[in-house]
Amino acid sequence: MSQDPALTRRPVLQRDDTPTLDDVRDAAARIAGIAHITPVLRSRSLDELAGCQLFFKAENLQRAGAFKFRGAANAVFSLTPEQAARGVVTQSSGNHGAAVALACRLRGIVCTVVVPGAAPRIKREAIARNGARIVDCDVAQSARNEATARVLAETGGELVHPYNDARVIAGQGTATLELLHQACRRGKSREATPALDIVMAPLSGGGLMSGTAIAAKGIDARILAVAAEPEGARDGHDSLKSGNRITGRTANTISDGLRAELGPLTFSILREHCDDVLLVDDAETVAAMRIVWERLKIVIEPSCAVPLAAVLKYRERFAGLRIGIILSGGNVDLDALPALLALAPPNA
Repeated sequence: MSQDPALTRRPVLQRDDTPTLDDVRDAAARIAGIAHITPVLRSRSLDELAGCQLFFKAENLQRAGAFKFRGAANAVFSLTPEQAARGVVTQSSGNHGAAVALACRLRGIVCTVVVPGAAPRIKREAIARNGARIVDCDVAQSARNEATARVLAETGGELVHPYNDARVIAGQGTATLELLHQACRRGKSREATPALDIVMAPLSGGGLMSGTAIAAKGIDARILAVAAEPEGARDGHDSLKSGNRITGRTANTISDGLRAELGPLTFSILREHCDDVLLVDDAETVAAMRIVWERLKIVIEPSCAVPLAAVLKYRERFAGLRIGIILSGGNVDLDALPALLALAPPNA
């Protein structure tokens, strides 16, 4: 795949850099034709239920079933030939691992993914299906880090971290670039202007939310960047409220994609750009997931439903506003559905 000439005029973003709107735009050019441009979905009945206008960016329809492919593709396709020849190493509970494995397969390079033993079967199978080598580890973040360091030492590969990586963050921000373009208003001059008051995404390690906030604030500083997080994995909320990055907690939530903790880079970005973090419990998350299945007729996973759960829980905060929500992924383990749906009855 040929390189966009515009990308050769700026230094390539490095893992530890702080990305900017220009880096998000570079990422959009780099992954054009590799990642899907996903649709924005609307529902009058959901607008009425929430008391606001909702614009759902359907990243569950992205390649590998989640927004993660954007950041993975940007990181993998920005590697130099020398870096690519050493292969890629990452850690993931599922979606990021599958996305990096797919991006590496498309570029023809070796990929190793460190995966916690409790990762959902469907996500583990997606990683293997794309040709990556899986290395098992315990679920704790410290165990993931130790296993990843060991594999890096053994292979000499290039680390593509699931969230604490500027290349990944810039790639994730491309979803918001698309969303703001798709949801824009056009006045009498026919000039498009962003039409959203708030952009929301789920919060875990902070890669998606960091990219979302950088893109939204870069386009229009008046747009609020609001994160949503499970009560049982609220380290991001507590970190940003206290001003100190909290690590070492054990997450307790059905949202398996939201169990990571903020990294140093994402913590720094979100301290500057994230306007608020709203908390919801698992029953509220499952209820929101059911509503999306019923009203939008699409499949989303629990992690994906957390922002809508927050909108419905804090309805008065969003009344009358135009809200963009990143629907982060749709990789659901169908065998686990009965137990999952039991957490929130149909009339919850």
